[in-house]
Amino acid sequence: MRTEPRVHRLHPAVGGSPVPNPLAVAWLRHVPILAGAPAFKTRGAAAGHHQGMPFETKIAVVVREDLAVWQKLNIVAFLSSAVAGGVPETIGQPYEDGSGTRYLPMFRQPVLVYAGDGAALTRAHGRVLTRGLCAGVYTEELFETDNDEDNRAAVRAVSTDQLKLVGLAVYGPRGSVDRALDGLQLHP
Repeated sequence: MRTEPRVHRLHPAVGGSPVPNPLAVAWLRHVPILAGAPAFKTRGAAAGHHQGMPFETKIAVVVREDLAVWQKLNIVAFLSSAVAGGVPETIGQPYEDGSGTRYLPMFRQPVLVYAGDGAALTRAHGRVLTRGLCAGVYTEELFETDNDEDNRAAVRAVSTDQLKLVGLAVYGPRGSVDRALDGLQLHP
């Protein structure tokens, strides 16, 4: 298959490229953008693979599809921090640039983001709990709080079967996570 460099077409709501001229950015010049290629790096190899080797575990975040973009981003950020804080072995080593400036470490594997309606989130949540997977939840009430203590109190005030889920983070063996999230689609 012959590939030619091209610039991704952006959704009109985005308003433009994140850099003024993507083709002029030196580090992008050597990266071909393939026609029809997915917009996330985990597809360089098959999803869940690292340098050709599959990860035995999977990190996934599910967001309710009817939310505003800022809400979805907020949920993914908070739930990713739940996995990082609750499962320290998911974190890699710190980064360092060519000038010696150090940066925080990140996950050692991709985070896949899924979307679904409220019923799909509730179904996935039940499967996650049944399989004993590590999970984080984000409920509607958390949009009304502004600190960790109030967040925890808001979740604690509601029984498991009554949670108004808008987001769910899952970590565990790849096959178990896949079965728990069966039927959900990757976020577009």
